[in-house]
Amino acid sequence: MSLSWLLTNLLAGVVARALLVPLEAKYPALPPSSLHTLDAEAIVVLGAGRYRGTPEFAEDDVIGPALDRLRYGALLARESKKPLLVTGGAPDGGVRSEAETMAASLARDFGVSVRWLESASANTLDNARFSAEILHSAGIRRVALVTHAWHMPRAVAAFEAAGLSVLAAPTGYLSVGPISALDFVPRAGALHGSARALHEWIGQAWYALRR
Repeated sequence: MSLSWLLTNLLAGVVARALLVPLEAKYPALPPSSLHTLDAEAIVVLGAGRYRGTPEFAEDDVIGPALDRLRYGALLARESKKPLLVTGGAPDGGVRSEAETMAASLARDFGVSVRWLESASANTLDNARFSAEILHSAGIRRVALVTHAWHMPRAVAAFEAAGLSVLAAPTGYLSVGPISALDFVPRAGALHGSARALHEWIGQAWYALRR
């Protein structure tokens, strides 16, 4: 198997879909009509990175994938009136943690306040452990977990292992929509989907080995 053959296949939309669908199909999207009666005591939104020192905001700010999660988390909070926890540290340094930039974005962009910030984590396992400590101390045992659909299986496993009951609230699907002729043509967008999926499959294998 040559590197060029592998790269060409990863650039194809049909290959990206094949890798993504098993991840994204495991936890279906919540019905929009159910959000006002959300079966959870709190909402947890996972970080997805941040820009450091953005000139237009004169501070660190969330990147696009994190904004996807925040937008859905804000919707859940408004509809359900449940409190929010945002989680994400600063593994690469910076002035503010991901959680702090997320809380600032929620207030500025969506008019939603955050109850708890978890700012020490460096990965999904940390997100789960440290968030569980905060929530357990508040008497909370069941949460609605917001992250991308392709990341949800690994995230749910981590949060359940940390002792929380989880209602999956996925967003940011990459495998939706009908297959078209373009899905058989190498494209950079498909490589993004393939890379996300491979990262998750490898991450799941790594977590399984650590147990």
